[in-house]
Amino acid sequence: MIGFIVAGLIIGALARLIKPGKQNLGLLATLLLGLAGSVIGGVVASLLGTGDIFELNFLGFIVAVIASVLLVGTAEAVAGRRNSMRR
Repeated sequence: MIGFIVAGLIIGALARLIKPGKQNLGLLATLLLGLAGSVIGGVVASLLGTGDIFELNFLGFIVAVIASVLLVGTAEAVAGRRNSMRR
């Protein structure tokens, strides 16, 4: 479980580094988006037959980072829309 959390933080941090621009996301949001990305990556890798969902493999890691980048972009868009509605 601790390894899953650490992997989520690493994947979330990588996603934020890859995504251009400044993201207004805290550590908890980064962790949650990284965890969601790692679950997506694990599921895709499992469906492709390259490993188990809880196994760290190359394909799962790459898909997890890509999914996390997309999730960070989505979270950023939702937060931006919510802030523009308040004004």
